[in-house]
Amino acid sequence: MAQKSTELAKVPSSSAEREAAVDVKTLSNRPRGTATSCWSPASWTAKPIKQDVIYDDGQALSKALAKLERLPPVVTPTEICKLKRSLRDVALGKAFLLQGGDCAELFEYCESNMIESKIKLLLQMSLVLIYGAHKPVVRIARMAGQFAKPRSSPTEQYHGKTIPAFRGDNVNGYDPADRIPDPSRLVSAYFHSAATLNYIRASLGSGIADLHSPLDWELGHVKDEKIKLKYERIVDSIAESLRFMKTVGADSAASSLETVDLYTSHEGLLLEYEQSLTRRFKAPMHDTAARLEADNDGTQWYNTSAHFLWIGDRTRQLDGAHVEYFRGIANPIGIKVGPSMVAPELVNLLDIVNPNKEIGKITLITRYGEDKIDSLLAGHIRAVQKSGHTVIWQCDPMHGNTQNTKQGVKTRHFSSILSEVGSALRIHKEEGSFLGGVHLELTGEAVTECVGGSEGLKDEDLNTNYTSYCDPRLNEKQALELAFLVAGFYRNG
Repeated sequence: MAQKSTELAKVPSSSAEREAAVDVKTLSNRPRGTATSCWSPASWTAKPIKQDVIYDDGQALSKALAKLERLPPVVTPTEICKLKRSLRDVALGKAFLLQGGDCAELFEYCESNMIESKIKLLLQMSLVLIYGAHKPVVRIARMAGQFAKPRSSPTEQYHGKTIPAFRGDNVNGYDPADRIPDPSRLVSAYFHSAATLNYIRASLGSGIADLHSPLDWELGHVKDEKIKLKYERIVDSIAESLRFMKTVGADSAASSLETVDLYTSHEGLLLEYEQSLTRRFKAPMHDTAARLEADNDGTQWYNTSAHFLWIGDRTRQLDGAHVEYFRGIANPIGIKVGPSMVAPELVNLLDIVNPNKEIGKITLITRYGEDKIDSLLAGHIRAVQKSGHTVIWQCDPMHGNTQNTKQGVKTRHFSSILSEVGSALRIHKEEGSFLGGVHLELTGEAVTECVGGSEGLKDEDLNTNYTSYCDPRLNEKQALELAFLVAGFYRNG
Protein backbone atom coordinates (compact mmCIF):
# COMPACT_ATOMS: atom_id res chain seq x y z
CA MET A 1 0.00 0.00 0.00
CA ALA A 2 1.16 3.55 -0.63
CA GLN A 3 2.51 5.28 2.47
CA LYS A 4 0.67 8.23 3.98
CA SER A 5 2.32 11.62 3.69
CA THR A 6 3.09 11.66 7.41
CA GLU A 7 5.12 8.49 6.95
CA LEU A 8 7.28 9.64 4.06
CA ALA A 9 9.97 11.02 6.37
CA LYS A 10 10.70 7.58 7.80
CA VAL A 11 13.92 5.90 6.70
CA PRO A 12 13.02 2.98 4.37
CA SER A 13 14.23 -0.28 5.91
CA SER A 14 14.06 -2.56 2.84
CA SER A 15 14.99 -2.34 -0.83
CA ALA A 16 11.31 -2.47 -1.80
CA GLU A 17 10.49 0.40 0.57
CA ARG A 18 13.46 2.39 -0.77
CA GLU A 19 12.17 1.90 -4.34
CA ALA A 20 8.68 3.07 -3.32
CA ALA A 21 10.12 6.11 -1.55
CA VAL A 22 12.22 7.01 -4.60
CA ASP A 23 9.07 6.69 -6.71
CA VAL A 24 7.20 9.28 -4.61
CA LYS A 25 10.24 11.56 -4.47
CA THR A 26 10.59 11.43 -8.26
CA LEU A 27 6.94 12.33 -8.70
CA SER A 28 7.20 15.28 -6.31
CA ASN A 29 10.22 16.73 -8.15
CA ARG A 30 8.90 16.55 -11.72
CA PRO A 31 6.86 19.30 -13.47
CA ARG A 32 3.19 18.54 -13.11
CA GLY A 33 1.10 17.66 -16.13
CA THR A 34 3.94 16.22 -18.23
CA ALA A 35 2.23 12.86 -18.61
CA THR A 36 -0.73 14.41 -20.43
CA SER A 37 1.00 17.17 -22.42
CA CYS A 38 -1.09 18.11 -25.47
CA TRP A 39 -3.52 15.35 -24.57
CA SER A 40 -7.30 15.24 -24.38
CA PRO A 41 -9.77 12.34 -24.33
CA ALA A 42 -10.36 13.02 -28.04
CA SER A 43 -6.74 13.52 -29.19
CA TRP A 44 -6.65 9.91 -30.40
CA THR A 45 -8.96 10.88 -33.27
CA ALA A 46 -6.02 12.59 -35.04
CA LYS A 47 -4.03 9.33 -35.08
CA PRO A 48 -4.24 6.27 -37.37
CA ILE A 49 -6.38 3.56 -35.81
CA LYS A 50 -6.57 -0.22 -36.02
CA GLN A 51 -9.61 -2.39 -35.30
CA ASP A 52 -12.00 0.55 -35.66
CA VAL A 53 -15.72 0.01 -36.16
CA ILE A 54 -17.49 1.71 -39.07
CA TYR A 55 -21.08 2.69 -38.26
CA ASP A 56 -23.51 3.33 -41.09
CA ASP A 57 -25.73 5.63 -39.02
CA GLY A 58 -23.60 8.53 -37.82
CA GLN A 59 -26.55 10.27 -36.19
CA ALA A 60 -27.37 7.19 -34.12
CA LEU A 61 -23.73 6.97 -33.05
CA SER A 62 -23.69 10.61 -31.94
CA LYS A 63 -26.88 10.06 -29.96
CA ALA A 64 -25.47 6.98 -28.23
CA LEU A 65 -22.20 8.71 -27.32
CA ALA A 66 -24.05 11.76 -26.02
CA LYS A 67 -26.09 9.45 -23.80
CA LEU A 68 -22.92 7.80 -22.46
CA GLU A 69 -21.36 11.17 -21.67
CA ARG A 70 -24.33 12.03 -19.41
CA LEU A 71 -24.34 8.75 -17.51
CA PRO A 72 -22.51 8.44 -14.17
CA PRO A 73 -19.17 6.63 -13.86
CA VAL A 74 -19.18 2.85 -13.57
CA VAL A 75 -16.16 2.98 -11.22
CA THR A 76 -14.73 5.79 -9.09
CA PRO A 77 -11.29 7.46 -8.89
CA THR A 78 -10.95 6.32 -5.28
CA GLU A 79 -11.32 2.69 -6.35
CA ILE A 80 -8.89 3.18 -9.24
CA CYS A 81 -6.28 4.74 -6.95
CA LYS A 82 -6.70 1.94 -4.42
CA LEU A 83 -5.95 -0.58 -7.18
CA LYS A 84 -2.88 1.43 -8.23
CA ARG A 85 -1.51 1.22 -4.70
CA SER A 86 -2.03 -2.53 -4.66
CA LEU A 87 -0.38 -2.92 -8.06
CA ARG A 88 2.64 -0.99 -6.82
CA ASP A 89 3.01 -3.74 -4.24
CA VAL A 90 2.82 -6.32 -7.02
CA ALA A 91 5.53 -4.53 -9.00
CA LEU A 92 7.75 -4.52 -5.92
CA GLY A 93 7.26 -8.23 -5.32
CA LYS A 94 5.06 -7.85 -2.25
CA ALA A 95 1.84 -9.20 -3.81
CA PHE A 96 0.64 -11.38 -6.72
CA LEU A 97 -1.80 -10.41 -9.47
CA LEU A 98 -4.57 -12.79 -10.53
CA GLN A 99 -6.59 -11.64 -13.54
CA GLY A 100 -9.20 -13.77 -15.26
CA GLY A 101 -12.58 -14.08 -16.86
CA ASP A 102 -14.29 -14.61 -20.18
CA CYS A 103 -12.62 -14.16 -23.53
CA ALA A 104 -15.58 -12.00 -24.51
CA GLU A 105 -18.58 -11.39 -22.29
CA LEU A 106 -22.06 -11.64 -23.74
CA PHE A 107 -24.94 -9.54 -22.49
CA GLU A 108 -26.66 -12.76 -21.44
CA TYR A 109 -23.81 -13.43 -18.98
CA CYS A 110 -25.23 -10.61 -16.85
CA GLU A 111 -27.04 -13.15 -14.69
CA SER A 112 -26.59 -13.92 -11.01
CA ASN A 113 -25.45 -17.54 -11.23
CA MET A 114 -22.84 -16.86 -13.90
CA ILE A 115 -21.50 -13.83 -12.07
CA GLU A 116 -21.31 -15.72 -8.76
CA SER A 117 -19.54 -18.69 -10.33
CA LYS A 118 -16.75 -16.47 -11.68
CA ILE A 119 -16.43 -14.59 -8.38
CA LYS A 120 -16.15 -17.86 -6.47
CA LEU A 121 -13.59 -19.28 -8.88
CA LEU A 122 -11.35 -16.21 -8.64
CA LEU A 123 -11.66 -16.27 -4.85
CA GLN A 124 -10.85 -19.98 -4.70
CA MET A 125 -7.83 -19.51 -6.96
CA SER A 126 -6.59 -16.58 -4.90
CA LEU A 127 -6.93 -18.65 -1.73
CA VAL A 128 -4.65 -21.29 -3.25
CA LEU A 129 -2.14 -18.64 -4.38
CA ILE A 130 -2.07 -16.93 -0.98
CA TYR A 131 -1.43 -20.29 0.65
CA GLY A 132 1.39 -21.08 -1.78
CA ALA A 133 3.11 -17.72 -2.23
CA HIS A 134 2.55 -16.30 1.26
CA LYS A 135 1.65 -13.02 -0.42
CA PRO A 136 -1.55 -11.00 -0.75
CA VAL A 137 -3.33 -11.55 -4.06
CA VAL A 138 -4.73 -8.66 -6.09
CA ARG A 139 -7.82 -9.85 -7.97
CA ILE A 140 -8.92 -8.32 -11.28
CA ALA A 141 -11.81 -9.81 -13.24
CA ARG A 142 -12.25 -9.73 -16.99
CA MET A 143 -15.85 -8.78 -16.26
CA ALA A 144 -18.32 -5.90 -16.40
CA GLY A 145 -17.13 -4.58 -19.75
CA GLN A 146 -15.08 -7.20 -21.63
CA PHE A 147 -17.44 -7.32 -24.60
CA ALA A 148 -15.43 -6.20 -27.65
CA LYS A 149 -12.96 -8.50 -29.42
CA PRO A 150 -10.31 -7.65 -32.02
CA ARG A 151 -10.53 -9.79 -35.14
CA SER A 152 -7.97 -10.83 -37.72
CA SER A 153 -10.43 -9.86 -40.47
CA PRO A 154 -13.39 -7.45 -40.37
CA THR A 155 -15.44 -9.84 -42.52
CA GLU A 156 -16.08 -13.55 -42.93
CA GLN A 157 -17.74 -15.88 -45.39
CA TYR A 158 -21.18 -17.24 -44.60
CA HIS A 159 -23.02 -19.45 -47.11
CA GLY A 160 -21.10 -17.89 -49.97
CA LYS A 161 -21.69 -14.31 -48.81
CA THR A 162 -19.31 -11.84 -47.18
CA ILE A 163 -20.70 -10.53 -43.89
CA PRO A 164 -19.18 -8.47 -41.06
CA ALA A 165 -17.34 -10.54 -38.45
CA PHE A 166 -18.77 -10.80 -34.94
CA ARG A 167 -16.98 -8.07 -32.99
CA GLY A 168 -18.63 -8.55 -29.60
CA ASP A 169 -22.04 -7.82 -28.10
CA ASN A 170 -21.27 -4.11 -27.77
CA VAL A 171 -20.83 -3.88 -31.56
CA ASN A 172 -23.06 -6.42 -33.30
CA GLY A 173 -24.84 -9.73 -32.80
CA TYR A 174 -23.50 -13.24 -33.26
CA ASP A 175 -26.46 -14.16 -35.46
CA PRO A 176 -25.41 -13.66 -39.11
CA ALA A 177 -28.54 -11.58 -39.62
CA ASP A 178 -27.46 -9.18 -36.86
CA ARG A 179 -23.93 -8.31 -37.96
CA ILE A 180 -24.39 -4.64 -38.88
CA PRO A 181 -22.70 -2.55 -36.15
CA ASP A 182 -25.37 -0.94 -33.98
CA PRO A 183 -24.45 2.16 -31.88
CA SER A 184 -27.24 1.46 -29.37
CA ARG A 185 -25.25 -1.58 -28.25
CA LEU A 186 -22.70 0.81 -26.73
CA VAL A 187 -25.33 2.07 -24.33
CA SER A 188 -26.48 -1.49 -23.64
CA ALA A 189 -22.87 -2.37 -22.83
CA TYR A 190 -22.78 0.39 -20.22
CA PHE A 191 -25.91 -0.82 -18.45
CA HIS A 192 -24.85 -4.48 -18.53
CA SER A 193 -21.44 -3.49 -17.13
CA ALA A 194 -23.02 -1.41 -14.39
CA ALA A 195 -25.48 -4.17 -13.47
CA THR A 196 -22.72 -6.79 -13.37
CA LEU A 197 -20.50 -4.65 -11.15
CA ASN A 198 -23.46 -3.80 -8.93
CA TYR A 199 -24.08 -7.49 -8.32
CA ILE A 200 -20.38 -8.14 -7.71
CA ARG A 201 -20.34 -5.43 -5.05
CA ALA A 202 -23.56 -6.72 -3.51
CA SER A 203 -22.27 -10.30 -3.40
CA LEU A 204 -19.01 -9.29 -1.77
CA GLY A 205 -20.88 -7.11 0.69
CA SER A 206 -23.19 -10.01 1.54
CA GLY A 207 -20.38 -12.34 2.58
CA ILE A 208 -19.61 -14.46 -0.48
CA ALA A 209 -15.90 -14.09 0.38
CA ASP A 210 -16.21 -14.38 4.19
CA LEU A 211 -13.23 -16.44 5.37
CA HIS A 212 -15.02 -17.25 8.62
CA SER A 213 -17.07 -19.76 6.60
CA PRO A 214 -14.86 -20.82 3.68
CA LEU A 215 -16.63 -24.16 3.29
CA ASP A 216 -19.67 -22.23 2.08
CA TRP A 217 -17.69 -21.71 -1.15
CA GLU A 218 -19.27 -24.50 -3.12
CA LEU A 219 -16.79 -26.31 -5.36
CA GLY A 220 -19.43 -26.77 -8.03
CA HIS A 221 -18.09 -28.84 -10.90
CA VAL A 222 -14.77 -29.85 -9.32
CA LYS A 223 -15.31 -33.60 -9.19
CA ASP A 224 -11.66 -34.68 -9.14
CA GLU A 225 -11.11 -35.96 -5.60
CA LYS A 226 -7.38 -35.12 -5.55
CA ILE A 227 -7.97 -31.47 -6.45
CA LYS A 228 -10.88 -31.23 -4.03
CA LEU A 229 -8.74 -32.73 -1.24
CA LYS A 230 -5.93 -30.21 -1.87
CA TYR A 231 -8.40 -27.34 -1.74
CA GLU A 232 -10.07 -28.64 1.41
CA ARG A 233 -6.68 -28.94 3.14
CA ILE A 234 -5.94 -25.30 2.32
CA VAL A 235 -9.36 -24.25 3.60
CA ASP A 236 -8.84 -26.32 6.78
CA SER A 237 -5.46 -24.64 7.32
CA ILE A 238 -6.96 -21.17 6.98
CA ALA A 239 -9.93 -22.07 9.20
CA GLU A 240 -7.55 -23.33 11.88
CA SER A 241 -5.58 -20.08 11.67
CA LEU A 242 -8.80 -18.08 12.08
CA ARG A 243 -9.85 -20.14 15.08
CA PHE A 244 -6.46 -19.49 16.67
CA MET A 245 -6.81 -15.73 16.03
CA LYS A 246 -10.24 -15.77 17.66
CA THR A 247 -8.97 -17.72 20.64
CA VAL A 248 -6.14 -15.28 21.38
CA GLY A 249 -8.34 -12.25 20.76
CA ALA A 250 -6.72 -11.20 17.51
CA ASP A 251 -10.05 -11.35 15.72
CA SER A 252 -11.11 -7.79 16.54
CA ALA A 253 -10.53 -6.68 12.97
CA ALA A 254 -12.92 -9.32 11.72
CA SER A 255 -14.36 -7.13 8.99
CA SER A 256 -11.09 -7.47 7.04
CA LEU A 257 -11.74 -11.22 6.85
CA GLU A 258 -15.31 -10.94 5.62
CA THR A 259 -14.79 -9.47 2.16
CA VAL A 260 -12.14 -8.80 -0.48
CA ASP A 261 -11.46 -6.30 -3.23
CA LEU A 262 -12.33 -7.44 -6.75
CA TYR A 263 -11.60 -5.01 -9.57
CA THR A 264 -12.88 -4.98 -13.15
CA SER A 265 -11.02 -4.81 -16.44
CA HIS A 266 -11.38 -5.01 -20.19
CA GLU A 267 -9.44 -4.37 -23.37
CA GLY A 268 -9.77 -0.70 -24.29
CA LEU A 269 -10.69 -1.39 -27.88
CA LEU A 270 -13.65 0.85 -28.76
CA LEU A 271 -12.20 4.29 -28.20
CA GLU A 272 -15.47 6.15 -28.81
CA TYR A 273 -16.91 4.30 -25.81
CA GLU A 274 -13.83 4.82 -23.67
CA GLN A 275 -13.68 8.53 -24.50
CA SER A 276 -17.31 8.99 -23.47
CA LEU A 277 -16.58 7.56 -20.03
CA THR A 278 -13.31 9.44 -19.50
CA ARG A 279 -13.88 12.08 -16.83
CA ARG A 280 -11.74 14.70 -15.11
CA PHE A 281 -11.76 14.42 -11.31
CA LYS A 282 -9.81 15.77 -8.40
CA ALA A 283 -7.25 13.23 -7.24
CA PRO A 284 -8.39 11.61 -3.95
CA MET A 285 -7.15 13.76 -1.06
CA HIS A 286 -5.86 10.80 0.96
CA ASP A 287 -3.74 9.48 -1.93
CA THR A 288 -0.32 11.13 -1.90
CA ALA A 289 0.90 9.51 -5.12
CA ALA A 290 -2.27 10.43 -7.02
CA ARG A 291 -2.07 14.05 -5.91
CA LEU A 292 1.58 14.26 -6.98
CA GLU A 293 0.68 12.79 -10.38
CA ALA A 294 -2.20 15.26 -10.86
CA ASP A 295 -2.06 18.36 -13.04
CA ASN A 296 -1.57 21.81 -11.54
CA ASP A 297 -5.27 22.11 -10.75
CA GLY A 298 -5.15 18.84 -8.78
CA THR A 299 -7.16 16.86 -11.34
CA GLN A 300 -6.53 13.81 -13.48
CA TRP A 301 -8.31 12.12 -16.35
CA TYR A 302 -9.80 8.78 -15.31
CA ASN A 303 -11.40 6.17 -17.49
CA THR A 304 -14.47 5.34 -15.41
CA SER A 305 -15.65 2.35 -17.46
CA ALA A 306 -13.31 -0.01 -15.55
CA HIS A 307 -10.58 0.02 -12.95
CA PHE A 308 -7.96 -1.46 -15.30
CA LEU A 309 -7.72 -1.45 -19.10
CA TRP A 310 -5.22 -2.97 -21.47
CA ILE A 311 -3.91 -2.34 -24.99
CA GLY A 312 -4.15 -5.38 -27.24
CA ASP A 313 -1.33 -6.85 -29.28
CA ARG A 314 -3.06 -5.69 -32.48
CA THR A 315 -3.48 -2.04 -31.38
CA ARG A 316 -0.16 -1.12 -29.71
CA GLN A 317 1.33 0.90 -32.61
CA LEU A 318 3.57 3.67 -31.21
CA ASP A 319 1.93 6.34 -33.38
CA GLY A 320 -1.54 4.83 -33.19
CA ALA A 321 -4.82 5.98 -31.71
CA HIS A 322 -4.90 3.47 -28.86
CA VAL A 323 -1.46 4.33 -27.51
CA GLU A 324 -2.37 8.03 -27.77
CA TYR A 325 -5.53 7.48 -25.74
CA PHE A 326 -3.91 5.29 -23.09
CA ARG A 327 -1.03 7.66 -22.41
CA GLY A 328 -3.39 10.24 -20.92
CA ILE A 329 -5.49 8.28 -18.43
CA ALA A 330 -4.59 7.87 -14.75
CA ASN A 331 -5.78 4.25 -14.56
CA PRO A 332 -3.29 1.43 -14.26
CA ILE A 333 -2.97 -0.13 -17.71
CA GLY A 334 -1.81 -3.34 -19.32
CA ILE A 335 0.06 -3.90 -22.58
CA LYS A 336 -0.10 -7.22 -24.42
CA VAL A 337 3.40 -8.29 -25.49
CA GLY A 338 3.48 -10.89 -28.25
CA PRO A 339 6.14 -12.47 -30.49
CA SER A 340 6.16 -9.51 -32.90
CA MET A 341 7.22 -7.05 -30.18
CA VAL A 342 10.92 -6.13 -30.42
CA ALA A 343 12.78 -4.89 -27.35
CA PRO A 344 13.40 -1.29 -28.50
CA GLU A 345 9.73 -0.93 -29.43
CA LEU A 346 8.71 -2.16 -25.99
CA VAL A 347 10.92 0.38 -24.23
CA ASN A 348 9.67 3.20 -26.50
CA LEU A 349 6.11 2.19 -25.72
CA LEU A 350 6.78 2.30 -21.97
CA ASP A 351 8.35 5.74 -22.31
CA ILE A 352 5.23 7.02 -24.11
CA VAL A 353 2.55 5.67 -21.76
CA ASN A 354 4.55 6.04 -18.53
CA PRO A 355 7.11 8.85 -19.01
CA ASN A 356 7.45 9.39 -15.25
CA LYS A 357 8.24 5.70 -14.66
CA GLU A 358 5.53 5.34 -12.04
CA ILE A 359 6.03 1.99 -10.28
CA GLY A 360 3.24 -0.48 -11.02
CA LYS A 361 1.44 1.79 -13.51
CA ILE A 362 2.13 -0.68 -16.34
CA THR A 363 1.46 -4.40 -16.46
CA LEU A 364 3.23 -6.20 -19.31
CA ILE A 365 1.04 -9.14 -20.30
CA THR A 366 3.29 -11.56 -22.19
CA ARG A 367 1.62 -13.93 -24.65
CA TYR A 368 4.22 -15.77 -26.69
CA GLY A 369 3.20 -19.43 -26.83
CA GLU A 370 4.99 -22.36 -25.23
CA ASP A 371 7.31 -22.82 -28.22
CA LYS A 372 8.43 -19.15 -28.37
CA ILE A 373 8.70 -17.95 -24.80
CA ASP A 374 12.26 -19.23 -24.29
CA SER A 375 13.56 -17.20 -27.22
CA LEU A 376 11.71 -13.96 -26.42
CA LEU A 377 10.98 -13.34 -22.76
CA ALA A 378 14.56 -12.99 -21.48
CA GLY A 379 15.37 -10.29 -24.04
CA HIS A 380 12.30 -8.31 -23.10
CA ILE A 381 13.10 -8.59 -19.39
CA ARG A 382 16.65 -7.31 -19.93
CA ALA A 383 15.49 -4.38 -22.06
CA VAL A 384 12.97 -3.27 -19.43
CA GLN A 385 15.48 -3.68 -16.62
CA LYS A 386 17.95 -1.41 -18.46
CA SER A 387 15.22 1.17 -19.18
CA GLY A 388 14.59 1.94 -15.50
CA HIS A 389 10.87 1.09 -15.69
CA THR A 390 9.49 -1.01 -12.83
CA VAL A 391 6.62 -2.98 -14.33
CA ILE A 392 4.44 -5.93 -13.42
CA TRP A 393 5.27 -9.00 -15.48
CA GLN A 394 2.15 -11.05 -16.08
CA CYS A 395 1.94 -14.27 -18.07
CA ASP A 396 -0.98 -14.82 -20.46
CA PRO A 397 -0.51 -18.50 -21.37
CA MET A 398 -3.75 -18.62 -23.37
CA HIS A 399 -3.48 -16.59 -26.57
CA GLY A 400 -0.18 -17.97 -27.85
CA ASN A 401 -1.39 -21.56 -27.51
CA THR A 402 -4.60 -21.58 -29.52
CA GLN A 403 -4.97 -24.22 -32.24
CA ASN A 404 -7.64 -26.00 -34.23
CA THR A 405 -8.58 -29.67 -34.06
CA LYS A 406 -8.88 -31.81 -37.18
CA GLN A 407 -12.58 -30.93 -37.12
CA GLY A 408 -11.77 -27.21 -37.15
CA VAL A 409 -12.75 -26.56 -33.52
CA LYS A 410 -10.65 -23.90 -31.77
CA THR A 411 -9.08 -25.18 -28.57
CA ARG A 412 -6.08 -24.94 -26.25
CA HIS A 413 -4.09 -27.77 -24.68
CA PHE A 414 -3.89 -27.57 -20.92
CA SER A 415 -0.35 -28.95 -21.06
CA SER A 416 0.69 -26.02 -23.30
CA ILE A 417 -0.83 -23.51 -20.88
CA LEU A 418 0.98 -25.14 -17.95
CA SER A 419 4.20 -25.23 -19.95
CA GLU A 420 4.18 -21.52 -20.73
CA VAL A 421 3.48 -20.55 -17.11
CA GLY A 422 6.24 -22.84 -15.92
CA SER A 423 8.67 -21.39 -18.45
CA ALA A 424 7.77 -17.84 -17.42
CA LEU A 425 8.43 -18.64 -13.76
CA ARG A 426 11.79 -20.22 -14.62
CA ILE A 427 13.00 -17.49 -17.00
CA HIS A 428 12.14 -14.67 -14.62
CA LYS A 429 14.10 -16.39 -11.87
CA GLU A 430 17.08 -16.88 -14.20
CA GLU A 431 17.03 -13.20 -15.18
CA GLY A 432 16.85 -11.89 -11.62
CA SER A 433 13.22 -10.90 -12.15
CA PHE A 434 9.95 -12.39 -10.90
CA LEU A 435 6.60 -13.27 -12.38
CA GLY A 436 4.08 -10.88 -10.85
CA GLY A 437 0.86 -12.49 -12.03
CA VAL A 438 -1.16 -14.56 -14.48
CA HIS A 439 -3.83 -13.46 -16.97
CA LEU A 440 -6.32 -16.20 -17.84
CA GLU A 441 -9.42 -16.76 -19.90
CA LEU A 442 -11.65 -18.84 -17.66
CA THR A 443 -15.18 -19.45 -16.52
CA GLY A 444 -16.84 -20.92 -13.47
CA GLU A 445 -19.02 -23.07 -15.72
CA ALA A 446 -18.35 -26.74 -16.57
CA VAL A 447 -17.39 -25.99 -20.15
CA THR A 448 -15.39 -28.30 -22.41
CA GLU A 449 -13.30 -25.91 -24.47
CA CYS A 450 -9.67 -26.61 -23.49
CA VAL A 451 -8.42 -30.20 -23.78
CA GLY A 452 -6.32 -31.97 -21.18
CA GLY A 453 -6.08 -31.47 -17.44
CA SER A 454 -6.84 -34.03 -14.74
CA GLU A 455 -10.27 -34.60 -16.24
CA GLY A 456 -8.56 -35.81 -19.42
CA LEU A 457 -10.72 -33.92 -21.92
CA LYS A 458 -10.00 -34.93 -25.53
CA ASP A 459 -10.83 -33.40 -28.89
CA GLU A 460 -13.96 -35.54 -29.16
CA ASP A 461 -15.20 -34.16 -25.83
CA LEU A 462 -15.21 -30.52 -26.93
CA ASN A 463 -18.77 -30.60 -28.27
CA THR A 464 -20.11 -31.72 -24.88
CA ASN A 465 -20.39 -28.17 -23.58
CA TYR A 466 -18.51 -25.76 -25.84
CA THR A 467 -20.29 -22.43 -25.34
CA SER A 468 -17.69 -19.74 -26.12
CA TYR A 469 -18.42 -17.52 -29.13
CA CYS A 470 -14.74 -16.53 -29.36
CA ASP A 471 -11.77 -18.24 -27.71
CA PRO A 472 -11.72 -21.39 -25.54
CA ARG A 473 -11.63 -20.91 -21.75
CA LEU A 474 -10.37 -22.95 -18.82
CA ASN A 475 -13.16 -24.50 -16.80
CA GLU A 476 -13.17 -24.37 -12.99
CA LYS A 477 -11.21 -27.57 -12.51
CA GLN A 478 -8.50 -26.60 -14.98
CA ALA A 479 -8.19 -23.09 -13.53
CA LEU A 480 -7.74 -24.46 -10.00
CA GLU A 481 -5.10 -26.89 -11.26
CA LEU A 482 -3.17 -23.95 -12.69
CA ALA A 483 -3.41 -22.12 -9.37
CA PHE A 484 -1.96 -25.16 -7.61
CA LEU A 485 0.95 -25.22 -10.08
CA VAL A 486 1.89 -21.60 -9.39
CA ALA A 487 1.40 -22.06 -5.65
CA GLY A 488 3.59 -25.18 -5.75
CA PHE A 489 6.40 -23.28 -7.43
CA TYR A 490 6.50 -20.74 -4.61
CA ARG A 491 6.23 -23.32 -1.82
CA ASN A 492 8.94 -25.50 -3.35
CA GLY A 493 11.24 -22.52 -4.07
